[in-house]
Amino acid sequence: MKQGRQIAELWDRHAAEWRDPAQISSQWKEAAEVDPRLLEGSATVEWWSLLEQLGITLFVTREYEHLALGLTARGGRPRVTYFPVPHPSGLVVDRAARRMYLASTRNPNQIYTLMPASGLLSRSDTRVRVPPSSRLLPVASAFYPGSLYLHDLALVGGELFGNAVGHNCIVKLEPEGRFCRAWWPKCIERQGQPVFERNHIQLNSIAAGKTLQDSYYSASSCHIGRLRPGHLNYKVDGQGVIFSGRTREPICTGLTRPHSARLRKGDVWVANSGYGELGYVQNARFEAIGSLPGWTRGLCIKDGIAFVGTSRVIPRFSQYAPGLNPRHSRCGVHAVSLKTARVLGSIEWPTANQIFAIDWMADNVSPGFLFEAPSRKTSRELAFFYRYLTDHNAGAK
Repeated sequence: MKQGRQIAELWDRHAAEWRDPAQISSQWKEAAEVDPRLLEGSATVEWWSLLEQLGITLFVTREYEHLALGLTARGGRPRVTYFPVPHPSGLVVDRAARRMYLASTRNPNQIYTLMPASGLLSRSDTRVRVPPSSRLLPVASAFYPGSLYLHDLALVGGELFGNAVGHNCIVKLEPEGRFCRAWWPKCIERQGQPVFERNHIQLNSIAAGKTLQDSYYSASSCHIGRLRPGHLNYKVDGQGVIFSGRTREPICTGLTRPHSARLRKGDVWVANSGYGELGYVQNARFEAIGSLPGWTRGLCIKDGIAFVGTSRVIPRFSQYAPGLNPRHSRCGVHAVSLKTARVLGSIEWPTANQIFAIDWMADNVSPGFLFEAPSRKTSRELAFFYRYLTDHNAGAK
């Protein structure tokens, strides 16, 4: 009798599990348990008005809190939305196709494709009122080997590429988990053959041009040494480089753990993470335009304004940030004028840790994700996921 009750309770518990849309959409059980304190931020007065003035939704991945955030403002009202996802790293918005690609860098790696909702199915089996919305929703996910160790994502020639840090190369990411190695620097070749078997140089970002040859790439070093990235004694200070896609050789040296290289009007902009700097490459040298309060990583540019992420320095990797004071490093995003180097506005999260990537989408395309801070509207979320349409199936109303 007792065993029968225990089995019945077990079955009841199983029947109640995996009901939360956050769990289902991210394929992650703990997605339903986001600590609301992680979403509490402090912004300067100018921050939200700047986003509204630019007409954008800013997307930010916070890898150690397993969150992708959407930040926007309408009618003077800030709006913070989120999508829980395991260890998000790179993200890129395809503004022409109205979609986002988001990397989840765990073993195996995943790439999520998200699109704005475009309508609602007509249903008679629910009475929950769901207002029209163009929130971003996951429509596909592809799995890739964990050894790729995907970091940055970029669109080159309309196709999706990623930094396979674990393979020292750039890979073309195709549907159904297919990938092909598409570019690598000369320094990883031994006797004419590239070394793909382990991470040697921390090749971690793509400044996307029209082609892979027109693009540029950042890395922590430009040689295969005895020690590898991740080792506590791996030398980083002044060892970082920017590679030319065309020559596959460095065009700039002397950086320290560079990340988030971006190409704008022919100039390569990059975060010199180990010194908390933002700058650009000129005459084979890195020219910093300013320093920010933390490990700089995550960068996108809109109308001459750079949105730059800062992260806390992870104590066990403090030697990777020789130009920073870990006690004074903060997690946030800062809007920096490329013309004047002035910080135009900032948002910081006191309980947050690491930012990885930043990109933007027009706010009239999407105001962000479905899950809202500070509190979720569960019944509305359930009804929305039950009835949503995207452009792919809008004719099914």
